[in-house]
Amino acid sequence: MKNAESVLTANSTNIVMLRGACLWMIMALILAWCMVGLNFGVPGLPDIFQGKQTRVLQAHIDFLLMSALILGYYAARVPFPWHVRWAMVVGAFTNSSLFLLMGIFPVLDTAEPPQQLGQHLFQYYLFASLITTSYGFGKGAVLILKSTLGRDSKD
Repeated sequence: MKNAESVLTANSTNIVMLRGACLWMIMALILAWCMVGLNFGVPGLPDIFQGKQTRVLQAHIDFLLMSALILGYYAARVPFPWHVRWAMVVGAFTNSSLFLLMGIFPVLDTAEPPQQLGQHLFQYYLFASLITTSYGFGKGAVLILKSTLGRDSKD
């Protein structure tokens, strides 16, 4: 009975993860249509996506990958603390949006040290995203691993 309660608690507790994964899949779909529009020369889209089109593709793929990761963590049915759930969902968005921002603002897509205020802000956003994403998915992995310890295993 306790295992059934734990699954129910995990499903209701981790609902923000399902919502986030669905939102980021929708974002990936929107970006897919934007790439189609860019390829067909839809007016206005090149004005929005002034950077490399490969960055838009990277954002599209990253939104899909992050959604899949979140769904995988959700499927483990381990209840996560609020800060882990939110770090996964927010980190998944910010991480994927890094590529999107580079596709929109080509000045951000450079290996040279930041020169402009926007580039400095982007660097802070990048590092905050990396820390948030790493914390959420890393702590989630540790919690899932801990939940497997002490379980009876036939392997």
